[in-house]
Amino acid sequence: MTNSNPKDDARPNHNDCRSARRRKVSRRSALGLLGLGATAALTPTFLKMAQAQNQPLPSQPALTQPAPIITKEIPRTKEKLPAIGLGTFMTFDALSNQPRDRLQQVMRRFWDAGGRVVDTSLLYGMSEVNVGEFARTLGLTDALFITNKTWATGEYLGDRSQVQRQLEQSLKRLFRDRIDVMQVHSLVNVDAILPLLKAWKAEGRIRYVGVTHHDPLYFAALERWIENGDLDFVQLRYSIRQRGVEDRILPAAAARGTAVLANMPFEKARLFALVKGQPLPDFASDFGCENWAQFFLKYVISHSALTCAIPATTNPDHVVENMGALRGSLPDASMRARMVKHMESLPGFDNLLQTPWYPGKHFSGLVRLPKPRPIG
Repeated sequence: MTNSNPKDDARPNHNDCRSARRRKVSRRSALGLLGLGATAALTPTFLKMAQAQNQPLPSQPALTQPAPIITKEIPRTKEKLPAIGLGTFMTFDALSNQPRDRLQQVMRRFWDAGGRVVDTSLLYGMSEVNVGEFARTLGLTDALFITNKTWATGEYLGDRSQVQRQLEQSLKRLFRDRIDVMQVHSLVNVDAILPLLKAWKAEGRIRYVGVTHHDPLYFAALERWIENGDLDFVQLRYSIRQRGVEDRILPAAAARGTAVLANMPFEKARLFALVKGQPLPDFASDFGCENWAQFFLKYVISHSALTCAIPATTNPDHVVENMGALRGSLPDASMRARMVKHMESLPGFDNLLQTPWYPGKHFSGLVRLPKPRPIG
């Protein structure tokens, strides 16, 4: 029993012959569809795959230079990150006695496509454990940029022992000496925890500090922390449907030099359910979109304040589609407005947020979604 039924993880047919062909070609041919060329083809992962399949490596004359991937800077350090990362809520929550090969393939193909940023949390069931195990198996433990979270209230006001235990546990699970970003999850006990995270940063146990929330009801509080909390990172919800952060929060982050991670760029798979059976608009090819995933992701990462979007999936083919958004051009302001206008023309877009999360999907890890499933 896997943690997600492959049928439930299906995306709509976007009338792109390459998408259908991708399921039939060899892994080496799939690499070509990504446009990764010689550099990625000769990575250890793909070298082993070619040898295992007794396929010759491509000859030098046939190789072409890969298109550069889209990167964004962390404002305070100018460190560059690929603009598409990998989320793990629900998707990586698979028990050790369940088949997990598909999830390891997700991480492998994410990495081979240029990915680096992986977001997880101790609250995501087995996700943090699996991220650590897969990264170690693939030899990526110290190469990934891990953004993690802590959720701690303590036994009394000012008790920090719980968050200390959480940090130690996360370091062990991830096989790391330090974590790249540690965030106060959903602003829980943020007044007490954020100063401790800053102390850990000074000690070198973490590199960056931040806060998170996905619920628009807390965006005003999130904005206050951006303005006054001296944050390196903020993680928030941003999609072509949930655009409220464009008015105040994203400008505030840009003004304060705060990097921005965008969760829920697919609105918990609801955007895919909405466009099922709908062709991509013709103008999507103007900025290099081959599928709906890239359409939704390029809208998000094209905002100048956005550092990285962190979509989640259990499907290796879908992570390849997602990572395709790292290549080609990004829509400008007029094109972004056109994208929104097109989505607004589709039936059901206006009331998308009144529908349950993860339509048609099934997860069987430690985390259990409420019944009925959340909306909003």
